[in-house]
Amino acid sequence: MNGTAASKVAADSTSQVVRDTIARVLSRVNALSEDGPGWTRPSYSDLESQAHAVIEDEARALGLAVSRDAAGNLFARMKGSDPTATALYTGSHLDTVSQGGAYDGQAGVAGALALVAALRAGGATPPMDIVVTVTRAEESVWFPVSYIGSRAALGRLERADLQARRVDTGRSLADHMREQGYDPEALMRAVPPAPAKFLEFHIEQGPTLHDAREAYAVVTAIRGGLRYRTARVHGAWAHSGAAPREGRADAVVAFSDLVMAMDRIWAQMLADGIDLTVTFGKVDAASPAHAMAKVAGELGFCLDLRSADPDALEAADRKLRAEIARIESERPGIRFDLGVQSRSLPARLSGEMADWVAGGAARLGDNPRRMLSGGGHDAAAFTTAGWDSVMVFIRNWNGSHCPEEGMDQHDLARAVEAVHAAVLGLATP
Repeated sequence: MNGTAASKVAADSTSQVVRDTIARVLSRVNALSEDGPGWTRPSYSDLESQAHAVIEDEARALGLAVSRDAAGNLFARMKGSDPTATALYTGSHLDTVSQGGAYDGQAGVAGALALVAALRAGGATPPMDIVVTVTRAEESVWFPVSYIGSRAALGRLERADLQARRVDTGRSLADHMREQGYDPEALMRAVPPAPAKFLEFHIEQGPTLHDAREAYAVVTAIRGGLRYRTARVHGAWAHSGAAPREGRADAVVAFSDLVMAMDRIWAQMLADGIDLTVTFGKVDAASPAHAMAKVAGELGFCLDLRSADPDALEAADRKLRAEIARIESERPGIRFDLGVQSRSLPARLSGEMADWVAGGAARLGDNPRRMLSGGGHDAAAFTTAGWDSVMVFIRNWNGSHCPEEGMDQHDLARAVEAVHAAVLGLATP
């Protein structure tokens, strides 16, 4: 067999190891879920812990040294040839939203393990340590705190965060940590690690790559968020047939006015070249006091503003408050209460690491686009903590955070092979 043929056989073997690892890991993790459509693994639940145990089993089979921190984040280390080289951490999370999809988070963990499996199968030692990283509690739908696991790993979780209540149990984050065998007090005393490098594979969660028929892309920045999770509209209850239009304080109508106003503001800001998304998420007008024959006196809602520009978030928030003041003035008896505001900062990812991934892709003959991430991800927390971070998006379809979430495992495998080529092609990222 000549050198070219031998290289092709080796490449084919590596590709098969990557694909097999991805398929196996996704299958094992996705066997763990609450009943119902899609996949549900709440943050700091038994199911999330069982999924972490699956990854520990896979990591030990690859000969990796496994450890956990006081928050339960899992780290599985493959030693590199140069102990002075900055380590490359790679991974994602395994918790899901309620009735979520098969790939959000899971794909990033499967991709990280597949990268190490490919190196092991080829007998290659990377120049730097590679640390498969599985964070806890990335999905902030369970606790109103952004990036719990990754911020905990980085020494950036605050004591007040430990008192956040999980939406389905009403119990604190600290209680749930202890229940899973971890130590929130030790976490508060932990010394933050020195900044290193972080890479996260993740499905795109939008249609850009699918519409363009492109398998993967390199992410340059992650939008930050400004959120009101417990906002309410207070009006006045009235009889649907007896109360005249004039004088009603209808919470649903007032809320609708705000929705349409913010949609117009969003359109205008986009037309002005300002990055922004506006989403009214959970809307609840179905308390026991509501009925078909009543004018709604109460309504709860969530509002999620996102942008890569923190000034845009501030501008949108000012416009939101101006619209609320207008509606309250025009509709006597209506009062808005936005509740507590939470934020996640926009994150500009590492251009150097983006070039490094693109260099590996070029070795495969690929030229992935550079793009913005609309969703928040653990990579944002690592970047905010001073780490050089990058994301690799994998195309998906049928939306995200839903049971229909779609991804071709071959696309993820191709992206892993690009990073594998980068690891072997350069001394350091």
